[in-house]
Amino acid sequence: MTHANPRPDIVHHGSLRERKKARTRASIREHALRLFFAQGYAETTVEQIAAAAEVSPSTFFRYFPTKEDVVLHDDMDVLLQNAIEAQPPELSPVAAIRAAARSAVESFGPEQLELFRASTELTMTVPEVRARAMDEFARTIDQIAAAVAARAGQSAPDLDARVLAGAVVGVIMSVTMPWAEVAAGEAGVRSLFDRIDEGLALLEAGLPL
Repeated sequence: MTHANPRPDIVHHGSLRERKKARTRASIREHALRLFFAQGYAETTVEQIAAAAEVSPSTFFRYFPTKEDVVLHDDMDVLLQNAIEAQPPELSPVAAIRAAARSAVESFGPEQLELFRASTELTMTVPEVRARAMDEFARTIDQIAAAVAARAGQSAPDLDARVLAGAVVGVIMSVTMPWAEVAAGEAGVRSLFDRIDEGLALLEAGLPL
């Protein structure tokens, strides 16, 4: 027996609230990246970013704990984790990760690709952000391991899942670190993802040398 929701407005307003939060978060991030490239990362303050996004500094910190996090915290990890779990069960873990990465990138429009390019460039070229990125790589390992474990029906990642996730992140790091070699613009971003896929293909093949 089903019961009607006595307060449907709660669900409706909740979704509106989430959409508003997502818009605020995206606005803060877009203004931050614009200011970083216009006047320099070190020269840009949280107060300037907040003013450009028309929010208070305290609101900025509710969305991003540090200035480095505004560069690093995008939706790619969540998109990738969901896409990995959605892959057909007959695919091997690495094949599933490759397919998930392709589907995630194909869902990006020009603006999202540019945001990814800008944030990756800052991550590779700004020492403070690059140092903070090491913590983010650890978080990415956790998320990939969780997705691999979920596909295998595990309640939590075992050693195999974590080692595989670490190998995948190692491929990503080895490809993205020489940032100067990556061309600018949308073509450069797609080229970067092509190189990541090439590296994952080597991992999938057992790293033949």
